[in-house]
Amino acid sequence: MAARAYWQGQIRLALVSIPVEIYPATKSGAAVSFRQIHEPSGKPIKYEKVVTGVGPVDPDEILKGYEVSKGNYVLLEQEEIEAVKIESRKTLELVQFVEADAIDVLYYEKPYFVLPADDLAEEAYAVLRDALRRTKKVGLGQLSVRGREQLVSLKPCGRGLVLEVLRYADEVTRAQTYFRGLPETEADADLLDLATTIIEKKTGPFKPEEFHDRYVDALQQLIEKKKKAKGKRVIEDVEDAAPSRGGNVIDLMAALKKSVGDSGGAAARKPATKKKATGGTATKSAASRTRSTSARKKSA
Repeated sequence: MAARAYWQGQIRLALVSIPVEIYPATKSGAAVSFRQIHEPSGKPIKYEKVVTGVGPVDPDEILKGYEVSKGNYVLLEQEEIEAVKIESRKTLELVQFVEADAIDVLYYEKPYFVLPADDLAEEAYAVLRDALRRTKKVGLGQLSVRGREQLVSLKPCGRGLVLEVLRYADEVTRAQTYFRGLPETEADADLLDLATTIIEKKTGPFKPEEFHDRYVDALQQLIEKKKKAKGKRVIEDVEDAAPSRGGNVIDLMAALKKSVGDSGGAAARKPATKKKATGGTATKSAASRTRSTSARKKSA
């Protein structure tokens, strides 16, 4: 079944309009969902809308309310809310361009594939894609979808274009809020060298298919075991317990060296070499003394 377009319209660059279709670039991954079950009857739990002191209420009597102070609400009807929704425009106008690395990663929310709507749009589409790639710029605009405006960016991706929904400024917490209290001291040079070596050893191409949600996998295995156990309880011991945060103090240098595979380096090997040399000298001296004693006996 063909994917359904998330949005259809045109991208406008000055006086040039490019008909496009936008499709989700992501999908829901494997997940295990649960429902609450009444154990004696085996039936699912349902929820009723209830008002304290009144009991169950009719859906027609329910309005949406915005709390202006504790216990006081401004009531809004659905028609009033619908009236202020932004009209879904069919044009995404690129109003600004920024450097490709100017947008902080915290602002990116969700990606979409952008495709030309027909053969006639392909030439203009390719021009926009290649111009963005040549200038190393990202286009910005606002997309109107389902009554709301979304801030979006547009950038080249392979042979196509990717649109990414961005968060607005009031949706992002400034990093300084959390990082302000961290010390400004630089890392120890030796420790930094060891950490860099570990990173270089573990560097490789990104292969997302090699990563799995182990919790979901374990849940699915548990469900299969439960089916075979015909309702009997299945509890497995957890072998690897997570380390406590208040445990032993870690020797960072020793841990990094162990990670790199360094058992101590040349400095640690020198005493062993010296010990071997000392042992050899002692053996040689003992042999000399034995020869001297034999010679004295023959002379006597």
